[in-house]
Amino acid sequence: MYNRQIVLDTETTGLEVKEGHRIIEIGAIEICNRRLTGESLHYYLQPDRPVDRDAQAIHGISDEFLADKPRFTERASEFMAFIRDAELVIHNAPFDVGFLNHELTRSGYKTPLEQHCTITDTLVLAKRLHPGQRNSLDALCRRYNVDNSRRDLHGALLDAEILARVYLAMTGGQLALGLDQAPIMPQGRHDSSITVNDKPRAQLRIISAQPSEQAQHQHFLDMLDAKAGAVCLWRQMEPKPADDHPC
Repeated sequence: MYNRQIVLDTETTGLEVKEGHRIIEIGAIEICNRRLTGESLHYYLQPDRPVDRDAQAIHGISDEFLADKPRFTERASEFMAFIRDAELVIHNAPFDVGFLNHELTRSGYKTPLEQHCTITDTLVLAKRLHPGQRNSLDALCRRYNVDNSRRDLHGALLDAEILARVYLAMTGGQLALGLDQAPIMPQGRHDSSITVNDKPRAQLRIISAQPSEQAQHQHFLDMLDAKAGAVCLWRQMEPKPADDHPC
């Protein structure tokens, strides 16, 4: 079955779209059938307003850098063609979707993003899998051994690539598939925060229980049987010995 997903991230001039803040960077990574294809989309965008100082401290994108960049309206049709009918995978999706819908409305689109794509919020997924724990992208990288040690500043394309690898790990994906290619980086950047560990894995050792340990285990099950007044579930699930005289 063909399953196309787009892992997406944005950077903005500030935190609140209601205060007139705009998108200044979009990064998107394509996954097909749980494989990174190497296809991506990346824009820096002119927001027609200043970047907040606090926001610039997070992503490092300045007004001067954005001065000659295209506006979202100039890239809207290309962006929609890339993501249409895919499943969007976004961390803290309401933030990015809110900004994207604002930009789409300004560009003349009458329907919101949710009517063009299905959306999966990896923050919601992470909270369900790891309740009561930190579930930021950095925390998930540590939890799933995705190396982001060189991620000094946020960047939409870089964060989308990291999130793609975290998502595949978090949902039981095989990270070896499609990772033999070079990491996808914005134009002009030559480094990556991703390190793929391709060292051969040691063969797993199988250690059998000693007779004394097996005896202790049986004694523990006897105690469970006595407390429950019945055969405990563990013993019920044990395989029965083979019949010496099969029919």
